Amino acid sequence: MTPEEDTAEAIEAGRLLFAGPVTFEMGVVSMSTLPDANVPEIAFAGRSNVGKSSLINALTGRLKLARASTEPGRTRELNFFRVGDVLRIVDLPGYGYAKAPKTEIARWTGLTRDYLRGRPSLKRVILLIDSRHGLKPHDKDVMDALDKAAVIYQIVLTKADKLKPTEVDDMIAATQAATAKHPAAHPHIIATSAETGLGIETLRAEIAALA
Repeated sequence: MTPEEDTAEAIEAGRLLFAGPVTFEMGVVSMSTLPDANVPEIAFAGRSNVGKSSLINALTGRLKLARASTEPGRTRELNFFRVGDVLRIVDLPGYGYAKAPKTEIARWTGLTRDYLRGRPSLKRVILLIDSRHGLKPHDKDVMDALDKAAVIYQIVLTKADKLKPTEVDDMIAATQAATAKHPAAHPHIIATSAETGLGIETLRAEIAALA
């Protein structure tokens, strides 16, 4: 099979995976109420307002599966979405700025940390970075924590439609250089846009390979 055929097969597998049923399963506010770890899980993490909910909706082809909001810190629990019988997507609370009491921020930050450290079914974290701004200190803190926990993470750039193609290429190169010494970082960085569909097929194919 040629590389082109391999790519086409992977893209088709991703399309078929998300063409099937995708449903909200549950929101979790404590480790004691996590669902059974009986299928692979892909967690989506990122700063508040990075476009996480919009990307999940574009990825699954559902307009309102994940609730998008202009208010930072809207997601305050671990939201589990079931993709058929083979996979879960986990929408994690955003980190960084959020309009919430400090005690509430501390609660969901601790919950997220505990989930990332101790979930046996977690196969990969998709770490979303706004392509217009690149890696920020909070992002690097999360990368360091994932390195220490030995949790594989893959950087996905969001809102790439806001940049020129050459600027996107430059941001990918800069991000690859910044992640080169991070042992848990996946080498393939994907630029995406929930608005235009850029990179969505590629991201679906990556996730389907883990299902």
